Amino acid sequence: MSKRVIVLVAAAALIDADGRVLVAKRPEGKIMAGLWEFPGGKIAKGETPEAALVRELAEELAIEVCETCLYPLSFASHAYEEFHLLMPLYGCRKWEGIPMPQEDQAIRWLHPNALSALAMPPADAPLVQALRDYL
Repeated sequence: MSKRVIVLVAAAALIDADGRVLVAKRPEGKIMAGLWEFPGGKIAKGETPEAALVRELAEELAIEVCETCLYPLSFASHAYEEFHLLMPLYGCRKWEGIPMPQEDQAIRWLHPNALSALAMPPADAPLVQALRDYL
């Protein structure tokens, strides 16, 4: 049995006042380009998932999120060919600023029922059901 590296990633379900969730389309040139995902990114060594999300959301969407505004919703554990991904999904209903793509990614606000129609990475897709159940 070969051991895979475990990659830790944190993701956020930004939820607006209408109950819609923000998703971002992975830009050309990135792995899994063209797939829709929840914003977030890798957790740096020594960084908490919440701190990683605060940093990633500022970098990707130019918004400010307070760690205390993040709350756990679900998580994904998925074996890709080269690594195993462990990804907590946090909900967030409060942030400063208007989400604006900073890394050439498209973004959309969708109601949870519409998310299942999107092409998503294998780790993100199962989180849609948890989000639908929550909202």
